[in-house]
Amino acid sequence: MSIRLYRSLDEAAGEFGPCALTIGNFDGVHAGHRKILAEVAAMARARDWKAGVLTFDPHPAAVVAPERAPKLMTTPEERCALMGEAGIGEALILPFTAEVARLKPEEFARQILAEKLRARLVLVGDNFRFGAKAAGDTATLKALGAELGFEARTVPAVRRRGMIVSSSGIRKLIHHGKIYLAGRLLERPHYLEGQIVAGQGIGSRKTVPTLNVAAEREVIPADGVYVTRASDDAGRRWRAVTNIGNRPTFGGQTRTIETFLLDGLEGETPRWLRVEFLHRLRDERKFPSPEALREQILGDVGRAQKWFRRTERLGEK
Repeated sequence: MSIRLYRSLDEAAGEFGPCALTIGNFDGVHAGHRKILAEVAAMARARDWKAGVLTFDPHPAAVVAPERAPKLMTTPEERCALMGEAGIGEALILPFTAEVARLKPEEFARQILAEKLRARLVLVGDNFRFGAKAAGDTATLKALGAELGFEARTVPAVRRRGMIVSSSGIRKLIHHGKIYLAGRLLERPHYLEGQIVAGQGIGSRKTVPTLNVAAEREVIPADGVYVTRASDDAGRRWRAVTNIGNRPTFGGQTRTIETFLLDGLEGETPRWLRVEFLHRLRDERKFPSPEALREQILGDVGRAQKWFRRTERLGEK
């Protein structure tokens, strides 16, 4: 489902709503987010309203507490595209400014939710806070909704494997290389993408040839070797092995993301690559010689091929 994007309140006014609405940052659009989005979409369909999302750019913490602003897994546009896949029809990416941060809860509810977005139903997580200094909570929202003409409901947190699904928790998993579990909570693989850049040619000369990705993502998995799947902007897809690290065997100082295509490369070298992280094979480490490293890489390739065979046999992606 395609999603219509608005980038200011003035642009949205008169066009957005009447709607069932949810509010938040939705970084990663994980399993917990998807539960709320599915309920918003279902309620909008049942009442013949629009299904809408209010999200922010930059992250509010970047304005009110920059030292605590998180690195993000997804851009606002990527989040909105994922929300469109979940049934959301329209989204306002509201520029989060100091002026917005100063709005009292009643001003936020009246000026933005009721007047500009014409919300009729607002669904939020049970830990939702809003307004200046996060003064408003879900009880505040319900009381204001009753006054302003919208119903407010809460959705409990989603738990998976004994943990509450949260963007901050998933970011920690990725940071520690727990990429498979992160993917389960995201309900999709975490990925990096960027332009292919020239390396130093070490792989071609001494080990195996790789593609070097200049990642545009803020949240990058821990250094190590991963089973991955790569794709380019021409729609080609490959099984792959990806190393993240500084190439200690060769005294490297710069962190790189190097992808080896298991299926080989036919045709032109990609100019851009998306790399989806599926499974962690091992830590990056220093080897006594390029030959020893090459032998290890070939072993990594064999383990990756075995992993793909097993998951494909089980019907996993």
